[in-house]
Amino acid sequence: MLSYGYTLLSGEITNELIRVGLDPYIGFFHSNVYGRPALALDLMEEFRSIIVDSVVLTCINKKILDKEHFDFNMKMCLLNEKGRKEFVKAFRNRMNQEITHPVFQYKLNYRRVMELQARFLAKVLTGEIEEYKAFVVR
Repeated sequence: MLSYGYTLLSGEITNELIRVGLDPYIGFFHSNVYGRPALALDLMEEFRSIIVDSVVLTCINKKILDKEHFDFNMKMCLLNEKGRKEFVKAFRNRMNQEITHPVFQYKLNYRRVMELQARFLAKVLTGEIEEYKAFVVR
């Protein structure tokens, strides 16, 4: 579930970086390997636990996913189609959840927060803002 969730999150972040005009494949912390969205992986670090880890724990604790949502074969455990659908639904619910932004103090969903962080990064790279501030909760 974590791996699948991180893949979904990487796609979301990649889309936001492209939307604001940044190349998601040229990063700072993750190595630039052909086909790997290094900048998306860099920005994704701010959201791993509050989005994906949270969704995984919610799916387990609320029993949204159980044994019937997995296929077990050759010492592997994979989400089956039904499990992926339920996981994606929980992931989308989390992405659409509104929070109060810690800097601006107004409500917006996590998808919008990701867009703001991408825009902040773009402004730092163009010199409009001096310092990048990572998104943190509490």
